[in-house]
Amino acid sequence: MTISADFLIVGSGIAGLRAALTLQASGRVLMLTKADLRAGSTGYAQGGIAAAVGADDSPARHGADTIAAGDGLCDPGAVEVLVTEGPHYVGELVDWGAAFDRGPDGALDLTREGAHSVRRVLHAADATGREIGRVLASRLAPPPALTVVDHATVVQLIVRDGRVAGVRFLDRDGTLCDAEAPVTLLATGGAGQVYRETTNPEVAAGDGVALAFLAGARVADLEFVQFHPTALAVPGAPRYLLSEALRGEGARLVNEHGEPFMSRYDPAGDLAPRDRVARAIVRESERTAAPVYLTLAHLPAATVRARFPLITSLSARVGLDLATDRLPVGPAAHYLMGGVATDLDGRTSLPGLFAAGEVACTGVHGANRLASNSLLEGLVFGGRAGLAMQAAGRAAAWPEPVTLPVSDPPPAGPQPRRQPGDALALASLMWKSAGVFRDHAGLTRALADLEPAWAAVEDDTAQGRRIDAEGWRLASLITVSRLIARAALAREESRGAHARSDFPARDDLHWKRRWYQTRR
Repeated sequence: MTISADFLIVGSGIAGLRAALTLQASGRVLMLTKADLRAGSTGYAQGGIAAAVGADDSPARHGADTIAAGDGLCDPGAVEVLVTEGPHYVGELVDWGAAFDRGPDGALDLTREGAHSVRRVLHAADATGREIGRVLASRLAPPPALTVVDHATVVQLIVRDGRVAGVRFLDRDGTLCDAEAPVTLLATGGAGQVYRETTNPEVAAGDGVALAFLAGARVADLEFVQFHPTALAVPGAPRYLLSEALRGEGARLVNEHGEPFMSRYDPAGDLAPRDRVARAIVRESERTAAPVYLTLAHLPAATVRARFPLITSLSARVGLDLATDRLPVGPAAHYLMGGVATDLDGRTSLPGLFAAGEVACTGVHGANRLASNSLLEGLVFGGRAGLAMQAAGRAAAWPEPVTLPVSDPPPAGPQPRRQPGDALALASLMWKSAGVFRDHAGLTRALADLEPAWAAVEDDTAQGRRIDAEGWRLASLITVSRLIARAALAREESRGAHARSDFPARDDLHWKRRWYQTRR
């Protein structure tokens, strides 16, 4: 089956939804989503969305905090766009009925998170991403203006004469289908599933980065993987995210003896940037040979439970009371600062292909993302990509979009060879060798396994072998793991979320620059 549209969006998180709202008045929009509209990382975002809307705040101040957290590698132009346009896009959400928390006087209840100099984070209890997703989805137009195909696994970009002309995907029944459009947006989110320990949902397997790279697009900064410092670390239980907003409201990190320890490692204490808190937790756990904990027991229990109902419920699932118990925590892969390299309007190095949100890399986060800038990034750059796609779609207008009749799928061809290893072994390898701390020996060992696996992926794609959804997931994980490991091995310094134990210092002379990779 081949489906044709004016605009194609792959992914249904905040960036894809905001782009769709811009595009749906300009032509037929087709959105493909790997599971359903609510399965991506947007709905998992607890803490909030940062924007300079407070009386004591300004875009310049927000920008300065973003650049400081980015450890010398933020793109100033991208930061300027984020912080100056952010209040407008957040204002839209308010106007559209987003239920952000408010104080007794009706004003927005802003909270503070690590590395923010003022309280600027809007929140809807501790389920902000879910609320924003609800509001955006409620404004989607019905077919034929916008059509959503769920449980669609995209396995290839279609490139004709050097231009992206759509994607090839497997539908929920495993049938191979084509979706064609003059312009395509990747809004597929991150790649946390590359790692054994992650806060990301199952769908976050790095598909967009792999798709773009395999098609020849340029990717950037993939050594910079943010490890959230406080994931719930109960053996046998999921790594539930314990939002940075907890520390913003007064939660403390303590060791096995109940002693606060962050001031030993960083003058900003519990509100230091995420990269530094994550490393401090690892070092304190190694120093004491014991777990590290987050505690809110010194705060009013009723206030804690009212402010964080979702995290209270998640903690209860593993037998812990958020308000009174010490919660064991540890770092987990959370956010990909790198991705498909784009300009400030989402254009990639491949004509016809755009990217926005976590899958994209504008350089806005530098080497370490400032807390609660992720939802803002998706909102702002998703909106900007939508506007740019409008113009590009008009310039490359195709004939009236049609849905072609169902036809037999292309012949299967040779069956793919199984790639070495499996997803769990791969995730364990990456956690051990390319996690919070890296070094030459570990990264080299990882690449010794990854290069043969990547060679199998290349051979399968070159030969046109059919790969089922699970096979594509593994191929995507292998591709992104190799890109991360290669970039981490190349960058011989420590900066932001990239910590080399064999190169512990930041080296501006040689490495105050971005690292790009291209397949060909």
